[in-house]
Amino acid sequence: MDIKLFFLGLCALFCIFRPLSAQSTCKLKAKFNLGGYKDVEKKTVVVGGMFPVHKRVASNKGNTSSVPLSSGCVGFNFRTFRWAQTMLFAIKEINARQDLLPKTDLGYVIYDSCFTISKAVEGTLTYLTGQDEAVPNYRCGDGAPLAALVGAGGSDLSIATARILGLYHFPQVSYCSTCSALKSKFQFPTFLRTIPNDEHQSTAMAKMVLHFGWTWVGTIAADDDYGKYGIKDFKDQVEQAGVCISFSETLPKVHSPEAIHRIVQTVIDSTAKIIVVFSSDVDLSPLINELLRNNVTNRTWIASEAWITSALISQPPGVSSVLAGTLGFGVKRADIPGLQHHLLNLDPYADLLTEEFWETLFNCTLDYSKALRMAKQRATYVNGTLSRTVTGLPDGLCTGQESVAQLNNTYSDVSQLRITYSVYKAVYAVAHALHNLEHCEPGKGPFVGKTCADINNFEPWQLMYYVKNVRFKMPNTGEEIFFNDGDVEGFYDIINWQVNHNGEISYVTVGNYNGSAAPGDRMTIMNDSIVWNNDMLEPPRSVCSENCQPGTRKGIRQGEPVCCFDCIPCADGEISNTTDARECILCTGDFWSNAAHDACVPKLIEFLAFGEPLGITLIAISAFGALVTIAVGVLFIMHIGTPLVKANDTLLSFSLLFSLVVTFLCSIVFLGEPQHWSCMTSQVALALGFALCLSSIIGKAAVLMLRAQVLKAARARAKAAAKAAKAAARAAAEAAANDGSPDVIVTNTLHNDTSAPAIPEVDRLTCAHQRAIAAVATLIQAIACTVWLIILPPHPVKNTSGQNTKIILECDEGSVIFICCIFAYDILLALLAFIFAFIARKLEDYVSEAKCLTFGMLVFFIVWISFVPAYLSTRGKFMVAVQIFAILASSFGLLTCIFLPKCYILLIKPDRNKEELMKPRPKPKDGTSTGTSASLATTATEATIATTAIDD
Repeated sequence: MDIKLFFLGLCALFCIFRPLSAQSTCKLKAKFNLGGYKDVEKKTVVVGGMFPVHKRVASNKGNTSSVPLSSGCVGFNFRTFRWAQTMLFAIKEINARQDLLPKTDLGYVIYDSCFTISKAVEGTLTYLTGQDEAVPNYRCGDGAPLAALVGAGGSDLSIATARILGLYHFPQVSYCSTCSALKSKFQFPTFLRTIPNDEHQSTAMAKMVLHFGWTWVGTIAADDDYGKYGIKDFKDQVEQAGVCISFSETLPKVHSPEAIHRIVQTVIDSTAKIIVVFSSDVDLSPLINELLRNNVTNRTWIASEAWITSALISQPPGVSSVLAGTLGFGVKRADIPGLQHHLLNLDPYADLLTEEFWETLFNCTLDYSKALRMAKQRATYVNGTLSRTVTGLPDGLCTGQESVAQLNNTYSDVSQLRITYSVYKAVYAVAHALHNLEHCEPGKGPFVGKTCADINNFEPWQLMYYVKNVRFKMPNTGEEIFFNDGDVEGFYDIINWQVNHNGEISYVTVGNYNGSAAPGDRMTIMNDSIVWNNDMLEPPRSVCSENCQPGTRKGIRQGEPVCCFDCIPCADGEISNTTDARECILCTGDFWSNAAHDACVPKLIEFLAFGEPLGITLIAISAFGALVTIAVGVLFIMHIGTPLVKANDTLLSFSLLFSLVVTFLCSIVFLGEPQHWSCMTSQVALALGFALCLSSIIGKAAVLMLRAQVLKAARARAKAAAKAAKAAARAAAEAAANDGSPDVIVTNTLHNDTSAPAIPEVDRLTCAHQRAIAAVATLIQAIACTVWLIILPPHPVKNTSGQNTKIILECDEGSVIFICCIFAYDILLALLAFIFAFIARKLEDYVSEAKCLTFGMLVFFIVWISFVPAYLSTRGKFMVAVQIFAILASSFGLLTCIFLPKCYILLIKPDRNKEELMKPRPKPKDGTSTGTSASLATTATEATIATTAIDD
């Protein structure tokens, strides 16, 4: 039992001394160096504020050999200092009002975030602790309760502070944090803002780009959440609409001359004339200075609300040459009565921050000893004594009576109170929430049991309820303020930077954007009021490639954005009738593209017409040939009883002439627009005409061939008889010599066998045979043509594939097999006629008809062999012309070669038109002529063999 009591005592001692031991080991890790304003004594509620009064923290050498100190801030910003003064003015104004928090006196704690996240976190922790030494997760002291934090400046600063404040459900109302990431109530449950969400601004920028037809833009964003989220939303929207991003650059948060120079070079090298910038004025300022040094002009800048009305950007000397014509979006502007008086009547000795403002503004110091030291450093010694400048008031000492109003400074400029007005609204939102909390009626409260919160002792989450549900109207402007899930309506003025008569930038409102309006009515732009860069009145063009006009299509360049393309002319037969067509449209059927390739027009209809010069010429030649052939026929009729006409069958001669008339005239049927009757007539008439012509020639040539064969056989027999006679004579002479009778000479009587023997007067082939050959050969062709016309007759067609721009009206043969067979048959007849005539070519007479037929067929073959390549190499109506020329040439060739010699005899040499001259001539042994051809029709003459005795 004693042991148990002993251990129980040890445990009690351990529990008692453990907290004491822990307290003895706790120590403050750091003391923050924060500047700002503070007034919490005897105040009912304290409102926090955070403003980036300075541009950055002072550089830290990173020395770890000594105790680290919280960095100070450098780069005083007059614009943001005005924001801080606006909060002080609003609290002062609220405390003076009797209708708003009449029994409550607001205090304030305002810190300088120095535009850095670390300072914003320091200020947040210090504010929550309630004393200068921040103790995380503790509220030290028993002063007035904390209401809300107004701040903390840029979006990245607010994100950092909102994460901390959200842990304690502490309300935060921002005046210029627009990043769309802050809308997430899961991450930032207590964050609200009096400035529109950047989703509205990104949409407004995208609509502006599309409104002016810009498809090739560059983007520049600050290296923080504000820039990254804003430019991402913008790019997503414009890229979906077909806009291309030429370049996308990021501004460094830490000053880097190399990075700034690289961005400037990118801007210079790019062909994009439109550059969208999502950045604060502090981050953008180094880039603007570098652009001025490089004189980068002829660009139009699209500004976000963070710098569109910033004097830091618009007031540097010469900036108008670079930024004149800038378009941007500014939040709502308003006049705040009494604010300018407050700004101009500051006490420079009231606090350190105001003192720094005064010294920076007037470039002097309020510290006498410091001014004296500076004067001594600048003074020169004369004979070992100080100059008179040091003996009086030192140079650079501020009197504290300087006039702020006399300086043209962004601090005192109240003409563009936009972010300032947002600060003003944020303070009033907190005040109205406190007012609603204070005037809660017991039993009607919003909390558990319908209780109310105590204005002197409330929890942050209780005030948060009233802040997010607040609804009030601003004094003087009458604007109704309320939060929709922590955001306000997205309303912007569209501002154009124009150069005034003093050469300075002035902000001119040229439109507005209302994100809560109907989609078609959200943006209003007065195009005529905009003055563009270089004082141009027309919007600049910013495209990677010019629009492809009708008649061309877009050809995408490999490895480049879709806005960069080549305009490729549409191919023949294709058109595009819209601008920037992606594909050309194929003209179909009877249509073809015009010269500009922007419309399909009907194709030209082509055929060899009667009335055109070529058609008239062919008709004239055909008619001439037919008339000449008819004239030859008339001539033959006039001399029908003469031997020349009767020779080798008169009827065949007339059938040959008739067929030539048919071929001459059928060529005319090939002319004109093809019709069903003309297609059938032309081909059939041509096939039958040549069949009759060639079969007639075969009939004539066959007789001549047989005569030549008979003559050849007779000559062979005569030659054999001559050889036998010579042998007999030689034998007789030898016998006489052997008998010893030298005085007697014996001669033999021999037939003159060197002459051809007699040829029969009657030919093997009679005229009936010749006519039968011609009739049968022609009938076969007629039957084939009849079958062709019944089964697959030729018909007119529109040939749209022969020539792209024309429709060729021509005759379709119906069946290639049929027409090949029909004209192959004509070729067979032609070959037979040529072979027969060629065999009979050596038959000798005064007319030489066999040779005429041979030459006629040679001309026929030459013409049609030449026709094939000529026909295949031509198109359209000229194919018909080539075919007609071949028909006419072959017909003229046959007519000339066969009938011209006969016409010559009939007209010029009628004395040769005799019976005996129509028969073949014998061929002498020595090859010379021996007389008329009648000698071959009589018997051979006999030579006598005389034996004469000569006496010695």
